[in-house]
Amino acid sequence: MDAFQFHDMKLTWLNGGVTHLDGGAMFGVVPKPLWSRKYPANDSNQIELRTDPILIQYQGKNLLIDSGIGNEKFTDKQLRNYGITEQSKIVASLGELGLTTNDIDYILMTHLHFDHACGLTRWQDDQLIPTFENATILVSQVEWDEMRDPNIRSVNTYWEANWKSIVNQVKTFEQQLEVLPGILMVHTGGHSDGHCIIRLTQKGETIIHMADIMPTHAHQNPLWVLAYDDYPMTSVFAKQKLVREIVENGYWVSFYHDAYKRLIKWDTTGKNIIAELPRTRESHTTAK
Repeated sequence: MDAFQFHDMKLTWLNGGVTHLDGGAMFGVVPKPLWSRKYPANDSNQIELRTDPILIQYQGKNLLIDSGIGNEKFTDKQLRNYGITEQSKIVASLGELGLTTNDIDYILMTHLHFDHACGLTRWQDDQLIPTFENATILVSQVEWDEMRDPNIRSVNTYWEANWKSIVNQVKTFEQQLEVLPGILMVHTGGHSDGHCIIRLTQKGETIIHMADIMPTHAHQNPLWVLAYDDYPMTSVFAKQKLVREIVENGYWVSFYHDAYKRLIKWDTTGKNIIAELPRTRESHTTAK
């Protein structure tokens, strides 16, 4: 597993599964000749997207950023349409670290779309139960409200199977929440109305987990937003502001979906990657 020691925090990317989604949808109105230079597609025009939760071990606590794609939540049609070639192996990943699902204290949900939230529940016999029964699940109030009462567009991604059995574990917040000193969840909106980013700060350094307003390193351009975004202009403005802050201050950026890079840092121009933690596991497509 890929890991990064960030001062007093240890970050480890667990195996949360993999999807392959349409490249055009993932890059919105950006023409393929542009985005394909930065992120490759397969013969079906799909791009590989990991769904790998980040385990943060800090101050004696175990925290997850998002929960992976889960297991046995999909029909054969959904497996095909979402290009799911591997489902979650989070239990095995935790086991390699000497942990179980019961050892997770907090789950920081950037949002509750199925590819981030399916791992929150699991099947036991014919019932769905919490995967992480001792964890407090943190999410913005706006996102939690829409999860339970989706609109005509969002009903396809907010599933009752992912929330009904975890109600008693959920804690919501409005604009921002300091989970522990140096771990801050911040509401941005954009990709979904309740979407959040996560700031990790240690000894004068910062990692910003941009979640789905920058799902891969190829989405740096503020105008390169997803067709899946419910509020694309909110995404554009939020990303424009954050990218400026990131490059001016030399912050790291971490990823949940990127199949090739776990962490990157740009130079002050924002044009060159000057440091990175690559994904070491073999990719399903070949990076260019």
